[in-house]
Amino acid sequence: MKSWKFPSCKGKPRLCLVAGLALLCSVLPQQVFAVLGGSEASVQTDQVHMQASLRTTANAGYTVHELRAPTGVVVREYASGGTVFGVAWQGPWPPDMRQLLGSYYDQYQQALQQQSGRPGRRPVYVQLPGLVVMKSGHPRAFSGRAFVPDMMPQGVKAEDIR
Repeated sequence: MKSWKFPSCKGKPRLCLVAGLALLCSVLPQQVFAVLGGSEASVQTDQVHMQASLRTTANAGYTVHELRAPTGVVVREYASGGTVFGVAWQGPWPPDMRQLLGSYYDQYQQALQQQSGRPGRRPVYVQLPGLVVMKSGHPRAFSGRAFVPDMMPQGVKAEDIR
């Protein structure tokens, strides 16, 4: 049986760059998460898209859906009454904040623009009347959480979303 060898990039740097980018894109997972303020029904869609294991835990007044992808990404979706009121994440890269925050994304972006400092170089803390977002990390170790205080069930504290 003849063994296969990776073709040489000698004299073909552009071809190797394209092949490398295609390989990278196929390895990185496509991120789809329950949208903050959205339907709890999206959890199963997220599970399939992430190829993740799902563990659901019922707590007093709310449910936590924990998705663990083989890539190391962990997303916890906190829901009550069929609505996602909080999300938390950790993993080797940050999530797509537009997807994660949904209709809250524009408020988040405006709050970030009003903060001083270099974006992307420090932990982020946004606290608005209808939205709280905390995120931090560095390559291969990102984490954060976001929640809508008005949607949180009675007795649930911000510290419970982790």
